Amino acid sequence: MSGHSKWANIKRKKAKVDAVKGTVFSRLTKEIMAAAKRGGPNPDLNFRLRLAVARAKADNLPQANIERAIRRATGQEAGVQYEETVYEGYGPGGTAVYLQILTDNRNRTAGEIRHIFSRHGGSLGETGCVAWMFQPLGRLVVAASDRSEEQWLDMAVALGASDLRMEDEQVVILTPSDQLDAVRNQLEQQGVRVLEADLVQEPTTVVDVAGDDVEQLVEMLELLEDHDDVERVFSNAEFPDTEDE
Repeated sequence: MSGHSKWANIKRKKAKVDAVKGTVFSRLTKEIMAAAKRGGPNPDLNFRLRLAVARAKADNLPQANIERAIRRATGQEAGVQYEETVYEGYGPGGTAVYLQILTDNRNRTAGEIRHIFSRHGGSLGETGCVAWMFQPLGRLVVAASDRSEEQWLDMAVALGASDLRMEDEQVVILTPSDQLDAVRNQLEQQGVRVLEADLVQEPTTVVDVAGDDVEQLVEMLELLEDHDDVERVFSNAEFPDTEDE
């Protein structure tokens, strides 16, 4: 299992725990509000909102909550307003960390995020300090079937995808950001069940993490994932196979 697979597995396990704790609903609501505020309330005309609503439905956020979040974002109903921003920094071992944030108080969030970095041997950096190490892409996850990796790759490329990798019993398909929806639709038309669809920041290079840095970095990333104002955490860390469970 690759280091990226390890962190993906950590995040999948945490997602299940977060769902039990109820924090997922809060994050999904904020994401819907931010998308609706930026691109309007109609999911058919707002791709980011369409993605946010699809994720919300997959995690069983009630339809009434979805509609309320859109109304609040578009000024039809009173409520807290959130703004989007990005924080960048360095983790243990010289790893790059890219955070997508939704907050109603930038000063509070910045202080709390800076504290998490500094407690774990990292540092919050200036805007743009690590963004160049990541590439915005669409990411689709589908359940593996009896197709070989080569067959999956041929299908994905034919549909407009840019890359593909196998992770455990799943297939991860990467697409240009503006092709995510089109590739997903074509996969579904061919009978492929899409488990996840998201816009991500994919590292262009990775940094191997070893020794004490592994535990420090995993703990830091988990705390960042847990923070109420952090929507997405991306890192270019490559964890050693010896740390896999």
